[in-house]
Amino acid sequence: MFETPTSTKQHDESRQGEALILEKDPQKSSGRKLYIESYGCQMNFSDSEIVASILLDKGFETTRDYKEADVVFINTCSIRENAEQRVRNRLKEFESAKAKNPGMVVGVLGCMAERLKSKFLEEEKLVDVVVGPDAYRDLPNLIEKVDEGSRAVNVLLSREETYADISPVRLNTNGVTAFISIMRGCDNMCSFCVVPFTRGRERSRDPQSIVKEARDLFDAGYREVTLLGQNVDSYKYENINFANLLQMVALVDPLLRVRFSTSHPKDITDEVLYTMAKHENICKYIHLPVQSGNSRILKLMNRTYDREWYMERVDAIRRIIPDCGISTDVITGFCSETEEEHRDTLSMMDYVKYDFAYMFAYSERPGTLAAKRYADDIPEEVKKRRLTEVVDRQREHSLERLKTYVGKVHKVLIEGTSKRSDKDYCGRNDQNTMVVFPIDERYKKGDYVDVHVESCTSATLIGRIIG
Repeated sequence: MFETPTSTKQHDESRQGEALILEKDPQKSSGRKLYIESYGCQMNFSDSEIVASILLDKGFETTRDYKEADVVFINTCSIRENAEQRVRNRLKEFESAKAKNPGMVVGVLGCMAERLKSKFLEEEKLVDVVVGPDAYRDLPNLIEKVDEGSRAVNVLLSREETYADISPVRLNTNGVTAFISIMRGCDNMCSFCVVPFTRGRERSRDPQSIVKEARDLFDAGYREVTLLGQNVDSYKYENINFANLLQMVALVDPLLRVRFSTSHPKDITDEVLYTMAKHENICKYIHLPVQSGNSRILKLMNRTYDREWYMERVDAIRRIIPDCGISTDVITGFCSETEEEHRDTLSMMDYVKYDFAYMFAYSERPGTLAAKRYADDIPEEVKKRRLTEVVDRQREHSLERLKTYVGKVHKVLIEGTSKRSDKDYCGRNDQNTMVVFPIDERYKKGDYVDVHVESCTSATLIGRIIG
């Protein structure tokens, strides 16, 4: 599950304007411009690249300025209420632009599209097109319907669609790192989560198409791929499981770094861990959402593991991959959570000492199992106070973990110049921690360098290239 976080790492809650100016193909050009803006999880950003590919094939060009676009799409997230409100506010801005350009087509894609289709089309009349995550191939037809004067909608969920044959257009990329979607949907039915209802049932992509995409990216100069899925550990295609797929991608080239997200504690196996340990180019980092440290709350959440199971999986990670970084998701103030159960979450954090975390106060989402079964009975001030305690604890652990990296040499992939200084490069180490170091003219973006870490802030390692 992906969520918009309160994090101890720097993290944009909603990156905007995910569009790239591409060279025009005069034989395909329709003269129309496309603008896509994405919110929420990395799966949404990956989907936006699929949408761009489909429409560029129909002659569209992309633009970074929605005011000059003929078609404007906003790819949405339904995980939290504030994300939905931000999307509504943004649609009102698009409405103002549309008033000056009546021919503009405005559409909503993704999870909110599936969940709030009638509201967008009928009640609020903010959009012309509503398209769910499994219906992007239908976009050219839907845009044509709008051109003819109708509103258009397709939010049908599929048991087969994986977009395996579509080569995504890489939007707003640094040219070094890229995401590869390996599966879609989710079967876990966590009681707090809307994803199974907005993205449908779980299905895995053909492994050969995934390996081909990774190889094509490497040939194009990319040096890191992140395999994406709501629960990558449950990947299964015929006789290929996730550990097999991970090795297949790692074998594309030793210089291609491989990451993945997200793992589910009930499914991550020792086979996956041993595969990670075996291949140097599989990064030693796992995002392992705990959500709560208390077994009763985990049962209410329908997480299908308990406190002891989670701790055993952490022990296995530490045993098989001693230098592995671990991050997590935490929800505070879930239905009926007591102070003692909240303290169980804090003690779990003390046990694991996560490198970083995405932390939230529980937000009831309409249509979820929790909304139907349980009272959202924890006062907001209690949720926020517990969240503050969790954030403070994680801040301590993040700094403690970063200090263990000081004085050591880390292999870092240069992703570009630092946002804070054009005199520094930045990149991540194996454990997914950002490292900043002075530019050395011998090296360029996309190169691997050994960096001796000399100090740290609460979220960043600071060092210099050696050798």
